[in-house]
Amino acid sequence: MSDPILIDSLDFANQRRHMAGAIALVDLPRTHDLLAHTEGELSWSLEGGKDALSRPTLHLRLAGEFSLVCQRCLTPMPFRLEADSTLTLFTNEARLESACEDDDTLDAVMADPAFDVLALIEDEVLLGLPMAPRHAHCEADIRPAGSGKPNPFAALAALKRKPE
Repeated sequence: MSDPILIDSLDFANQRRHMAGAIALVDLPRTHDLLAHTEGELSWSLEGGKDALSRPTLHLRLAGEFSLVCQRCLTPMPFRLEADSTLTLFTNEARLESACEDDDTLDAVMADPAFDVLALIEDEVLLGLPMAPRHAHCEADIRPAGSGKPNPFAALAALKRKPE
């Protein structure tokens, strides 16, 4: 398990800092139940900056291949995740709520002197993975109702119809 990557989010944004790396999928424990296996890694980058209103922001980019379980045939299926999101930072809860009311597309969080980057990455992965992944066309042998073995009640129906 990787150690957390902690930053002062407000300072990181105001100084327009940048960091990038890769994280093993095994180090994203909240995703394990959604994955067929935890092999592989996810690349990420985080960049501080300002938005059009000069508010501090964190811009996160993610890219990686995941192996999910198809909910139709229950076999592994590849899924490519590419995410690009921007979080606006606030130091005042009332301003954050007001900004979110004014702009329902705004992703906003409170600035934190011990902001956990790995938790942010895992949150974005969870938001980016499909709820019920499915192959476009499953290879599973799915038989429509009525095919396969004969219905045992059909033999009884035939006996009932025979004259004695």
